[in-house]
Amino acid sequence: MPMINQFSKFILAGGSAAAANFLSRFLFSQFLPYVPSITLAFFVGLIWGFVMMRVFVFSGGSATPSRQASVYLLVNIAGLAVTVAVSVMVARIASFVVPDAKLDEAIGHLIGVASPVLLSFYAHKKLTFR
Repeated sequence: MPMINQFSKFILAGGSAAAANFLSRFLFSQFLPYVPSITLAFFVGLIWGFVMMRVFVFSGGSATPSRQASVYLLVNIAGLAVTVAVSVMVARIASFVVPDAKLDEAIGHLIGVASPVLLSFYAHKKLTFR
């Protein structure tokens, strides 16, 4: 049962970070192309997510906060690669069905942000906040 509770907290904390990521991309897209906007939005979510994970999900742990932040960054860079690849692929697929490029990108980014959730949970549990 503790694992389910922790995973539930992870989903809530990660969901709030994903929302910060997803919503901030619309702001960045006002000034930048799609992929750079996804990348900057990723860092908004990254900072918010680290704070939420450290405080609410994986409290404690034996590593120093700076080590946790470093590992958190590395795990999430891997997640960024997955997010960008899935976002671009889904946006391209959506463009065959949805004629609006902005909506295609929003659909792609939403699915892309959600795609690395299981990988991230286990990596943070076993590496970042162990």
